[in-house]
Amino acid sequence: MASSQISSSHHIDFDSVFSMEDESLAPVFESLIKMGTIGGTAVEISESVFAATFELPSEGLTDLSEVPKNMVFDAQSLFSDSKEQVSISCFKKELKIEYRLLHDILAKTIYVKAGSFDAVTRDRFMLMTAITFDVKINWSTLLFGVLKAMVTPGYRQAKGLELGEPHAFPAPRVLN
Repeated sequence: MASSQISSSHHIDFDSVFSMEDESLAPVFESLIKMGTIGGTAVEISESVFAATFELPSEGLTDLSEVPKNMVFDAQSLFSDSKEQVSISCFKKELKIEYRLLHDILAKTIYVKAGSFDAVTRDRFMLMTAITFDVKINWSTLLFGVLKAMVTPGYRQAKGLELGEPHAFPAPRVLN
């Protein structure tokens, strides 16, 4: 499998990206094409190129379990629609409306998977806490991980993109 040979980048067949039923990712790749180097060409996207292209912060937490515990405790009260603290894994209906909306945004963009959107997962809760309390997040690593999950066969998020065999690009076609 090609993905097992690649540690920090992925080869993506852009034709398969543009033929996806869910076109939410297509604008990401269209912006790369507008840079002028990848139209009609298979391209290797490394995390550093991904971060530079979208000007993503590359400093901060990469593991959301490192969100400070006192913030998680405060979020359990702040997010609650009742006077009781909510659990880290709870139902969306237990949250105040503004946090339900934040949950839905995360559930439908970053943590997309089959199943119910009514359950607040630990990962979503931790990211909601980090966003609410302005914790510095390494968005480059987080979002590149989402992209990686979308293109790696076997992941539940995979959208049917095919990974090419790794090979070096000629110098004029390397994104920089």
